[in-house]
Amino acid sequence: MPTRSFLGVPCKAWLLLTAGPMLFLLGIVGASIFLSVREVPEAQIPERVTALVPHILLGVLVCLAALMARFVSQVRAVWLLPDRSKALSDIMIGLLAGFLLAILYLYWLAPLLETLQRLFGDFVPPGAVLPAVSSSIGLFFIANVLLAPLVEETLYRGIAIPLFTTHLGALRAVALSCMLFGFLHWAGGLWYMLLTGVVAGGVFAGLFYWRGGVLAPFAAHLALNLIEFISAWHVPNQA
Repeated sequence: MPTRSFLGVPCKAWLLLTAGPMLFLLGIVGASIFLSVREVPEAQIPERVTALVPHILLGVLVCLAALMARFVSQVRAVWLLPDRSKALSDIMIGLLAGFLLAILYLYWLAPLLETLQRLFGDFVPPGAVLPAVSSSIGLFFIANVLLAPLVEETLYRGIAIPLFTTHLGALRAVALSCMLFGFLHWAGGLWYMLLTGVVAGGVFAGLFYWRGGVLAPFAAHLALNLIEFISAWHVPNQA
């Protein structure tokens, strides 16, 4: 029986690559229904669901890791590490890129994000992302620092880019990997999703192509998310 495909890419791969945003949506809808059944006042439900975002994120990442278990050979290929010298070089380059990206985000992109939200509107209130995740900072650390770089780089760079490059070429591979990576972050709002996909996704994809593997973008992603965690950790103390 022939394998079903879309644009030459097997449909089961598309299902894996689009599972994250769908799981996030199911998590948010499920949380809303649960709170409604518990007779939480309707006006309080959006705020209560927002506070559950770190829990939902953790669940999504665990589910994605479980789904990738069906792609064992691809995952093993992603994490065939280079020799020690190149591995250390990749890690250092990635950490530096992640640090610079974090500075760019905190001092320029975050204010730009709020400006875009105020000028053009969004389905998430301006400045709501960090306060939302800081409400459960321990879970946010596990999900965003320990799991997200590993799961997301394996999926959106390690698996997606070679797969799309083979069937669609390098340019479309980068565009699609950035788009799917951005969609994963849709709960942060339209502009957050766009900036995450284009800027962070573009940097990670560039590192993947330049260094020829996932180690550099993984280190960059880890550095970025660690600094984001530190920033979120201090949000309550600023109130």
